[in-house]
Amino acid sequence: MLPKSGILYDVIETTWPAAHRGHVGKWVIRDGQGGGSRVSSASLAKGQPTATDVAEAETAMVALGQSRLFMIRDGEEGLDALLDGLGYVIKDPVTLYAAGVSDIEKPTGTQAKTYDIWPPLAVQLEIWAEGGIGRERIAVMERAPQPKTSIFGRIDDHPAATGYVGIHDGVAMLHALETSPSHRRKGLARHMVYGMAKWAETQGAEFISLVTTRENLPANALYASMGFEPVGHYHYRFKPEGS
Repeated sequence: MLPKSGILYDVIETTWPAAHRGHVGKWVIRDGQGGGSRVSSASLAKGQPTATDVAEAETAMVALGQSRLFMIRDGEEGLDALLDGLGYVIKDPVTLYAAGVSDIEKPTGTQAKTYDIWPPLAVQLEIWAEGGIGRERIAVMERAPQPKTSIFGRIDDHPAATGYVGIHDGVAMLHALETSPSHRRKGLARHMVYGMAKWAETQGAEFISLVTTRENLPANALYASMGFEPVGHYHYRFKPEGS
């Protein structure tokens, strides 16, 4: 049976960690230090919050120099409704996918090669930077615990793609998969995902997982075609500046 969303939330937390993580009232407060929404959001730790509790989380996030941003997970409809009533706007609804590592089939056709490398090569950092994944997100990868690696992809004898994968409790999670614009639409993404699954299998992982926004239709179609199944969701709510 594939891991459900509750397990994958823990996998995200471990393989893509905040710089600091603490508890304030009913909340987990994350200090992301510029590493993106996942590591900079507050999430509910216990109970059903009130507007007073939300204000407490807001104060903690503002004190860190971060936006007022909450992650809403499966089963947290009460929190979602509360934030909606307080003027919070939905941001980035995503789908959590999972598959067995042994179920990811080797792609055919495109001649591509992948390599697992840690730490990443300079050319991988360049590909990430080209796709908007800068130093702050690289820092997230660096502080994640082992086992982890990067996957480097080459096609037509050129460096073309990079990605990062970490493992927690037997579940691997793919992050930051990026293909250089000049090498897209060549089938390389399939090779990259396969390379990540094969590496994860050598590390004893049983499952591989990933997160993608619901609006990214090509990515959702790709992962479904490779055998990934949706197992959960989450989204963020943020407070627009000045409101």
